[in-house]
Amino acid sequence: MDRLIYTAMTGASQALEQQDVVANNLANASTTGFRAQLAAFRSAPLEFGDGSTINNDTTRTFVLSSTPGADFTPGTISQTGNPLDVAIQGNGWLAVQTADGNEAYTRAGNLHVDQNGQLVTASNLQVIGNGGPIAVPPDSQVTIGKDGTVSVLAPGNPPTAIAMIDQLKLVNPDPATLQRGDDGLFRTSDGQPANADPNVTVVAGALEGSNVNPVSAMVSMITNARQFQMQTKLLTTADQDDQSANELLTFTS
Repeated sequence: MDRLIYTAMTGASQALEQQDVVANNLANASTTGFRAQLAAFRSAPLEFGDGSTINNDTTRTFVLSSTPGADFTPGTISQTGNPLDVAIQGNGWLAVQTADGNEAYTRAGNLHVDQNGQLVTASNLQVIGNGGPIAVPPDSQVTIGKDGTVSVLAPGNPPTAIAMIDQLKLVNPDPATLQRGDDGLFRTSDGQPANADPNVTVVAGALEGSNVNPVSAMVSMITNARQFQMQTKLLTTADQDDQSANELLTFTS
């Protein structure tokens, strides 16, 4: 009886966890540059502290989450006309500096210049250039090139006076080495900054949408809800069978 309880209990728990993942994806279906989170289940035998099973046989099985990953499929690029908006074309990431001073990566290119003259993301994270965070001269007209070069034109100057001040740090590390943080940003698994990749290009005046498919997410939510109901029904069945067995034992005694 306990085998059924273990299986159903862990199955119900992981169904709820999967539902949380799908709900988060669905909530970010319209978030710029969002990458859908993936989750998977796997079975694992119950083991003692020394790594052995009961009588060397698997009598109880847990349902565990596999290593979560992300769907790195590019989202749809839409033109916005805003010169500070950039969309990564193909593979690649935009490097930003987090509050703790470390480097992280995002596909959300809805940038702006803050009150301190720093080029930042919509979450006010400083965008990293060749020499660190990018500072923009006051009241300058900013343009971003395909290769990430940031150029400015001072007020009153002719178009020929445009000057390049920095270049966005664009990287393209192996997706297998990236880990998603609780803040939605990606970081390298070893914590070391990725090298700039000159092959990464951007589309200026455009943004990349989320790669979440709302229809697929809704179907997954329905599936997870039914799986949870099935597991809880198994728990109820196990309880009823246990009560019936106790009644039989009482009767025979």
